[in-house]
Amino acid sequence: MARRIRAHCLRMVHVANASHIGTCLSMADLLAGLYGAALRHNPAEPEWSDRDRFILSKGHGAAAVYASLADRGYFPTEWLATYCSNGSQLSGHITHHVPGVELSTGSLGHGLSVACGIALAGRRGQRPYRVFCLLSDGECDEGSNWEAILFAPHHKLDNLVVIVDYNKIQSFGTVKEVLDLDPFADKWRAFNWSVREIDGHDHTQIAETFAALPFEVGRPSVVIAHTTKGKGISFMENQLLWHYRSPNDEMLAQAIGELEMGL
Repeated sequence: MARRIRAHCLRMVHVANASHIGTCLSMADLLAGLYGAALRHNPAEPEWSDRDRFILSKGHGAAAVYASLADRGYFPTEWLATYCSNGSQLSGHITHHVPGVELSTGSLGHGLSVACGIALAGRRGQRPYRVFCLLSDGECDEGSNWEAILFAPHHKLDNLVVIVDYNKIQSFGTVKEVLDLDPFADKWRAFNWSVREIDGHDHTQIAETFAALPFEVGRPSVVIAHTTKGKGISFMENQLLWHYRSPNDEMLAQAIGELEMGL
């Protein structure tokens, strides 16, 4: 499933001459672990009241979530070819008008606050759903996230799970150059979260980690997933250029060929 997500994203970004392929590739394995196993969801009933909620706070990674939803049957895969084009439902930043999408995002730093509200409502209403929120590492520069990070443990939101796609490259440089987050895990612990760090491309670690949720009763959980920007494509890995660049025909062919070699 992760390879299919990557292939879909490459084609979508290529056809639309769009951006953000690097971040889509870095979180593909995490999305496969969520939509392939961990999330309680039903593509035939996207508004099922007891579904787990997933919020992509870094809305610029929309293509990867659209690919995941299409793969699970929320809408036809043919829609993916219309990504980021005039009149398409699949806008360049994720939109709730798409079946299976909970929240429109794009302005960074807001997804987690909404996730906290949904989790709090679920806790007070004694509902069984969990709320998953995927953040980028660069997004953790935003102060609004740290307000939410303070809020969640105060309200004992153990039905809330944050996943940080820690690929260590943001739009204009490395995380360490732009605004160093280290010691990152210790910051979350200091805010009273239950923390696990994993290899965000190791499917066994991903599955075992999601199966262990919540990590502690009465505390929200955060999975700091160490990933590689552009994962899976040799000439895109760890390259800042691919935050905004789109592959041309030759690059697309090479990238798809590399994915097919891994089958």
